[in-house]
Amino acid sequence: MSLQVQVVSPERILWSGDAAMVTARTIEGGDISFLTGHAPFLGALEIGKVIIRPAEGADLLFAVHGGFVEVSKNEVSLLTDVAEGSDQIDVERATTARDRAKAAVAQDGEDAEARAALRRAEVRLDVAGVSVG
Repeated sequence: MSLQVQVVSPERILWSGDAAMVTARTIEGGDISFLTGHAPFLGALEIGKVIIRPAEGADLLFAVHGGFVEVSKNEVSLLTDVAEGSDQIDVERATTARDRAKAAVAQDGEDAEARAALRRAEVRLDVAGVSVG
């Protein structure tokens, strides 16, 4: 038995299919993984990486920038504000955004918008396979 998974953004369904496991980062509890038989769950998604281990094939990675995850009866729905698959990320644009956000954070470490922008850019680069260190 597997999980039926959907990753949905306001624009479209990014991925739908069977998976053995889904890992996402929630605001309330950090990273959480879902397997078949998981108890019902509803949580707010943090800016982070979602990993889907399909029933067949290699892991799928998504940069997610908020939203919700709902788990019920072996179905996992990730309803996101913004999500990008690893093959959809513009690395040059994400690198520029990271550099701009780093400069803003260096000027004002309390700037929540700049810190969130930095986190989003770093997640995009991580999902794209670019070292963020």
